[in-house]
Amino acid sequence: MEKTEEWISPKLVEERYQFSVSSLAKWRMENKNLPFSKIGKFIKYSTKDIEDFIKSNVQEVA
Repeated sequence: MEKTEEWISPKLVEERYQFSVSSLAKWRMENKNLPFSKIGKFIKYSTKDIEDFIKSNVQEVA
């Protein structure tokens, strides 16, 4: 069975991933590579997109 994509609020992103709500707002304004959905005044992030964002920002240690 395929897992359904979960959509969460910026506050829940902060709780789960430690990205502050203010950083998320700044990244939205700066058009960072973290997709989000906006319906009216509500902002939601896909947990899959957050995980992909984290993986795409891995820094290799030499």
